[in-house]
Amino acid sequence: MTATSGVGDGTRCRAAFCHSLCKDGSLFAAAGDACAYCWDVESGKCKMTFKGHTDYLHSIAVREANHQVVTGSEDGTARIWDCRSGKCTQTIRPVQNKKFEGSWVGCIAIDASESWLACGTSCGISVWSLLSNECIFNADCGAPVQDLLFDKNQILAVGAEPALSRFTINGVVVSQIKCAPPSAFSVSMHSSGMAAVAGHGGLVDVISGFGSHLCAFRCRGLDR
Repeated sequence: MTATSGVGDGTRCRAAFCHSLCKDGSLFAAAGDACAYCWDVESGKCKMTFKGHTDYLHSIAVREANHQVVTGSEDGTARIWDCRSGKCTQTIRPVQNKKFEGSWVGCIAIDASESWLACGTSCGISVWSLLSNECIFNADCGAPVQDLLFDKNQILAVGAEPALSRFTINGVVVSQIKCAPPSAFSVSMHSSGMAAVAGHGGLVDVISGFGSHLCAFRCRGLDR
């Protein structure tokens, strides 16, 4: 589970919850001070700080079986951290590719087998094997990628354009479906194969596994 929230100093952060890394559960938060934090859910105390990025963090994901978390940052890197020591064990630099020069890592996702890492940057997607520590492919999407996820052996991505893109693990474009939000901020999948894309203007587009639009609606805030 991930959620975006604020911390005491007004810094925005993104958090991932994982109950299996320690007995009582841990909350991992990626914050705007270039650090990630591990919080004890029961006591509310910070147990560990992960330091090493040089700019604020956009995202965080948990790699449970290996007792690791992965962070994505404005500094253009994704870092893998050991949850037991708090040390960075690997730095991934998708922006070293000339195509992605000057880019940032705005979102990350780990597949169910915890073998693959997908990084969304300011202009594309970079997918890495966590077993061999090798880049599998870099794809130029032409717009910032703002959220992505794994759907079995494929990747769904949305960003600053009205489209839901689907890639194979090797970077081949399977489909690109136009969606209602002019800029999409998030995508989620249902076990039935339906995808929900949410974005600018409070618009949510629900798309079937076959690519047809089931419905679109606009979220409205409650009047105070």
